[in-house]
Amino acid sequence: MDSELPDIYCPFPQRTNPHVAHTRGHLDAWTRATGLVHRESARNRFEQADFGAFVGMVYPTADEEHLDLVADWFVWLFLVDDQLDDGHLGRSPDRVRSVVERMRAVVDGSAPEPLPGEEVPAAVTALADLWKRTTPNAAPHWRTRFAWHLVTYLTTATTWEAGNRAEDVVPSEDTYIAKRRHTGAIHVCMDLIEIVAGIEAPESLHNDPRFITALEAACNHVCWANDVYSFEKEQVLGEIHNLVHLARHHRGLGEQQALDHVAERLAMETERFLTAEDELLELYPELSGLLVPYLDGMRNWMRGNLDWSRQTPRYNPADVGQYEEPEEYLEETVLGVPPARTEAAAPAPCAAKAPPAG
Repeated sequence: MDSELPDIYCPFPQRTNPHVAHTRGHLDAWTRATGLVHRESARNRFEQADFGAFVGMVYPTADEEHLDLVADWFVWLFLVDDQLDDGHLGRSPDRVRSVVERMRAVVDGSAPEPLPGEEVPAAVTALADLWKRTTPNAAPHWRTRFAWHLVTYLTTATTWEAGNRAEDVVPSEDTYIAKRRHTGAIHVCMDLIEIVAGIEAPESLHNDPRFITALEAACNHVCWANDVYSFEKEQVLGEIHNLVHLARHHRGLGEQQALDHVAERLAMETERFLTAEDELLELYPELSGLLVPYLDGMRNWMRGNLDWSRQTPRYNPADVGQYEEPEEYLEETVLGVPPARTEAAAPAPCAAKAPPAG
């Protein structure tokens, strides 16, 4: 395209985690053990994405154990998201409902033990492992909130987006913005700040309007920056779930105008975050021990996501061919839902919208 990517306002320092190299090795072993990635073509694409570097940028203060944990969550979210977006399931919400219910059962504790010889989808096996490692020492209210965000991501991604694609519905900007925080699984990632930082924010803080504003602004920044960087690739692939695309569609803007418009909105979200941050720290000095690391975690997410988006080949439109044959990197064993015969020749519906699972 002739347009240029706009500068995105993000006045936070660039950081990275010293344990990234170890986490890369851990991810290789964990994805093999869980069956999430095993074919060579899928492995090559997975390694090229370098999720270890991503988590190192957005959780720069995590210790080795916690960096491995959040990296596993990232990989799980990205790979499940690829299945729901890139392949035949992106237009077939009914066909993934059963596996989503199996995932929900893992989270709510009702999942039965697998029967002897039963083939369990890799995503379900991996989720059970993640849940056991993440929640043992977490507060009940944190587990409840995290589970709700996780299940909402799964159900929104498999019903709302897929339904829009199947019915050729272009959502309004406001509807998209509200849904995007869930389809991108960014709330799941923000919840993990408490686990990584070893803090326990009370429900009263999560219900405070200033905290809600700071968190919403940070989530919007991550999701919309992703939309800017993935826009050209997604246009090639026909993806409508992108704020730049919707600004063009609903406002009649040109490509450069739409990109600049979203960049201006991103700057406004950054200012919203900074104002709410100042108000929180002034209002609750007695909570600074948990507020400072929590808000710092949000800052790290905004900055780290931006840095990774600038360098990852995942959003490189010159390499868009990697998405045109999703059967080369999507593995049926992840969700355990093979293509229907009538859908086998259908084109790939869109590009991955990852964590934030873009």
